[in-house]
Amino acid sequence: MPLGVESAHYRCGVIAVGSFEADIAEFAAALSKALRDNVIEFAFVFFSQDTWPAETVTAALSAAAPGLRYAGCSTAGELAPCGIGEHGIVAILFPAGCFNIEARLISGVGDAGMGHIVSEVASLRHQLEARTQGAAGGDSFAISLIDGMSYAEESITSAIHWGLDDIPLIGGSAGDNLRFEKTRLVLDGQVHDNGAIVVLVHTTVPFHVFKTDNFVPTRDKLVVTASDPDRRIVYEFNAGLAANEYAAAIGIDAATLTPQSFASHPLVVRVGGEYFCRSIQKMNPDGSLSFFCAIDDGVVLTVAEPLGMVESTRERLKEIATGLNGIDFVLGFDCVLRRLDARNRQVIRKISDLYEANHVIGFGTYGEQYRSMHLNQTLTGIAFGAGGQASP
Repeated sequence: MPLGVESAHYRCGVIAVGSFEADIAEFAAALSKALRDNVIEFAFVFFSQDTWPAETVTAALSAAAPGLRYAGCSTAGELAPCGIGEHGIVAILFPAGCFNIEARLISGVGDAGMGHIVSEVASLRHQLEARTQGAAGGDSFAISLIDGMSYAEESITSAIHWGLDDIPLIGGSAGDNLRFEKTRLVLDGQVHDNGAIVVLVHTTVPFHVFKTDNFVPTRDKLVVTASDPDRRIVYEFNAGLAANEYAAAIGIDAATLTPQSFASHPLVVRVGGEYFCRSIQKMNPDGSLSFFCAIDDGVVLTVAEPLGMVESTRERLKEIATGLNGIDFVLGFDCVLRRLDARNRQVIRKISDLYEANHVIGFGTYGEQYRSMHLNQTLTGIAFGAGGQASP
């Protein structure tokens, strides 16, 4: 294996290739070797735009892996075989035999109507059903990769979920390393933005779709009294300047607010008796706050206190492992704010080691999709059972 590239092979036949050090030629060579030695159905590719521009990635894949079908996106950090890192690239190769996979780009999602998205997803679902008709056993799940600067993940996720019927959905919003300028999607050699990629997977390998977070609500409430829902900006909480009100609620001065502050003191909204994060993206020069999720006047947000991230994540993975008789690997979508919070609390090494031990492979997101919901500050994923074997 070329220096700086790490490869991991899992019992179900999936192969993960990742690097935080190699150049594109070394990574492409490692990928090419994996493709020569294995029959691959499909791949996911997640990359940092700072080091690996989307056009560079697609050109390298076209040269090293002609004919490979793949989908991917830019990131806000990567989850590789060696754990959590930044400015890297990771590819996840799914073998033919026990996986059948179809993918489709839905373009212009910022303006696309819900009916168009539902129709596209339903068509893709029928495409996979026709391909797997008569197959013995197995079950299906869906992956969404959405432009993280589309400001429309809630409606997109809801529409995708509707079109899937009863197929569970999981996924993540593309990132650009906290620049908040442009995120990129890639599908079969083409680069896109303002879109969503939906990937449908049918597999005979046992799997479990899950989410986990590590926060509990307090009694402190912030009511949105002035906002711009289209741009996800809150100008006022409780009729006061948003940054000042939020800072007062968490006990610091507004001038000292940073992304770490937002990660360590998330805001949550109650939906159907359950709390979900509505995380702050950044503070603007006028004291307003930009959010990762949808926001509107009248929404009541609650300040939350994080629990131990390492302990809560470990317990959730243990529960999943018990249900699957062991975890083979996890395709994971991990909010960038979790990484910032872990670093701020000096547990980043522990959470990285936990991911490495449980074979969590994926990327750092600007938001996570779980069934019909768009979330923040969660780890969503698909865990595959250790008993799963690739078909001969």
